[in-house]
Amino acid sequence: MRDPYQIVLTPVISEKSTAAIELANQYSFKVRKDANKVEIRQAVEEIFDVRVQKVNTLVRKGKKRRVRAKQCMMPDWKKAVVKLHPEDKIDIV
Repeated sequence: MRDPYQIVLTPVISEKSTAAIELANQYSFKVRKDANKVEIRQAVEEIFDVRVQKVNTLVRKGKKRRVRAKQCMMPDWKKAVVKLHPEDKIDIV
């Protein structure tokens, strides 16, 4: 297994993700594009010392950005939504 800090890159903090934390105990993370659900589960459990019930992943397509006269594409990135055991919490926010 790779280093867990190389798999889980950053937490995703938005209105939707903070609402999911409060309502469903689900946390969102930006992860490596080549990471699978098993690696993400093991990395989150090791980093935060929690029990993971479920992992959902999705690949977000990069947006078009314009810099002066040029248009470029932002890179694609992978997002993981991790549902924790009801007794566990992560202090991110």
